[in-house]
Amino acid sequence: MNFDLPILAPSILAADFLKLGEELKTCSDAGISWFHCDIMDGHFVPNISYGPAIVSTVRDAEPDAFLDVHLMIENPDNFIEEFADAGADLISVHYETCKHLHRTVQSIKQLGCMTGVVVNPATSVDLLKPILNEVDLVLIMSVNPGFGGQAFIEASYDKVRQLAELRQEGGHNFLIEIDGGVGLKNIGKLTEAGVDILVAGSSVFKADDIPSRISELNAKALTGSDKLA
Repeated sequence: MNFDLPILAPSILAADFLKLGEELKTCSDAGISWFHCDIMDGHFVPNISYGPAIVSTVRDAEPDAFLDVHLMIENPDNFIEEFADAGADLISVHYETCKHLHRTVQSIKQLGCMTGVVVNPATSVDLLKPILNEVDLVLIMSVNPGFGGQAFIEASYDKVRQLAELRQEGGHNFLIEIDGGVGLKNIGKLTEAGVDILVAGSSVFKADDIPSRISELNAKALTGSDKLA
């Protein structure tokens, strides 16, 4: 599947769920085609978000959007089919939760979804070397997962650069995604480091003018202009 990179992917976790359909349409009208769905179970991370029903609601509201489902849950193998059925285009699982990561990735593929693997801030990207030729996307968490609105962890830049080097050296084609604390101050530097998909929650949905904020973020992602600030 071909994409025009970089891509801004609003995380619906930060949306107003009483106005979810309206806010999704506002985003899509502003050019957003990729939405990020953060699934939390209260066990792997200290919070609970939502389940397949909300993913299905997003699919119904935006049938042409690309739905990127990030499973921050224990025992993801027990739930991937439900999220695939709900309309996920891509399902990402955490390296830290999968005892048999290769098997989990193959299960996602068999359900017709693109595959992703996620690493927490304290997990080295070197540990992913055996799986890099099997996945479509690698997601680097730039905050500790579980809550929105956290500050960006500065060491994440080095992890992105290291992962980009591994991609080039190995001749891999996976996308690099980052999630956590992405905003106007760092989005350009992130794309310069090698990020393809930029997940932004609060910086999009908490803005006074969502379309204007999307335009600003996209412009900085393309130009890296935050480096000049």
